Amino acid sequence: MSRVGLYPGTFDPMTNGHLDVIRRALKLVDHLVVAIGVNATKQPLISLEERFALIEAAAGPVAKEIGSKISTASFSGLVVNAADEHGANVIIRGLRGAVDFEYETQMVGMNRVMNPHVETVFLAASPETQFISSTLVRQIASMGGDITPFVPPLVKTKVLAAVAAKKK
Repeated sequence: MSRVGLYPGTFDPMTNGHLDVIRRALKLVDHLVVAIGVNATKQPLISLEERFALIEAAAGPVAKEIGSKISTASFSGLVVNAADEHGANVIIRGLRGAVDFEYETQMVGMNRVMNPHVETVFLAASPETQFISSTLVRQIASMGGDITPFVPPLVKTKVLAAVAAKKK
């Protein structure tokens, strides 16, 4: 039986923290689906297609090195339904701290009731990435700060271009 994991998030933008979780999750599953949540009421900084491309460019070589498969997908409904749709038997969630843990444990309980066949695995953020969030990266970039320590180089380029286009 193949172990398929689903790593859901908005990845707007993908950060070094996301990449750290992806790297570690790839060691636990045979196939990792990085699933981008789409919310019609939110306007992302980076388009869905660009986020797919950035995830594949940054995480593809990691998957190849580890010997696991990675793919991207989008979803707009419940995470447990997305897990079913992609044949995932585990949902991967990164935790940065206690606040994330409180929220995520509530979600695990709800998800387990809705789909008892899907487990959730928490991966604690590495110390060097636990403070990074996509929201803060967007804010720093929009105020002209240096986001180099927080995102892969390709992502930095795309974020800066998107911020510049938004200001026009």
